[in-house]
Amino acid sequence: MGVTLRTLLKKKKEGRKITMVSTYDYISAKLCQEAGIDCVLVGDSLGMVFQGLETTLPVTLDEMIYHAKAVRRGAPDLFMIVDMPFMSYQVSLEKALENCGRVMKETGAQAVKLEGGEEIAPLVARLTEIGIPVVGHLGFKPQSVHLFGGPKVMGKSKEEKEKIMKDFKALEDAGAFMVVLESVPTGVAKDLTESSRSITVGIGAGKYCDGQVLVFHDLVGLYEEVKPKFVRRYVQGAKIFREALERFKMDVERGDFPSPEESYGE
Repeated sequence: MGVTLRTLLKKKKEGRKITMVSTYDYISAKLCQEAGIDCVLVGDSLGMVFQGLETTLPVTLDEMIYHAKAVRRGAPDLFMIVDMPFMSYQVSLEKALENCGRVMKETGAQAVKLEGGEEIAPLVARLTEIGIPVVGHLGFKPQSVHLFGGPKVMGKSKEEKEKIMKDFKALEDAGAFMVVLESVPTGVAKDLTESSRSITVGIGAGKYCDGQVLVFHDLVGLYEEVKPKFVRRYVQGAKIFREALERFKMDVERGDFPSPEESYGE
């Protein structure tokens, strides 16, 4: 049956860490499944990593559905979460329910992810009531990048910490089974993890979260434009790929490719 919500909650209860990778295509999702990763997140970060945009804001619902379908085919047994893109759930409750329903029906997702706290709690509660599992997202929220003036650590001041704690409780009480904590001080994430029923997944939130998530292209070193403090590159993928392309170019130009063994007979 693969990884289910019950699997993830059991891991939290037993103190076993959860692994999540954000990815956008069939091949990388397939590699995640082969490696035994628990969850794949089809993130709206595809706007920057896949499309070359400056922010996540232009990403559309149709684009999220397109990528999520590819990821589902690559990782049929992993728990798949899909980001709801900017303005796909903020306009009205009715429109948000319709759009979240589309994602679940058309992609095979097992949960949707929404950014925000108290202001989206009524939507989280309604989605949960109708059977759509919800993942929250607190701390630095990429869809609010212009409000923050750019990426920043959230929760350093007393006021910011209290706001995150309050928003977390609102999401948990509304039924969110998991909350992603992005760019949050380790102590704040630790307090939330130890006091909550909901699963915490960190990205720049320290080691005490129930799980960790990184973008596939970051952890394999394919995305070189930006390297946040919290990213660990496990291999220099871009360097390896560039070298392969350079060798291909050189072999073609020298007449070494294709060889007789790589060609069909007369």
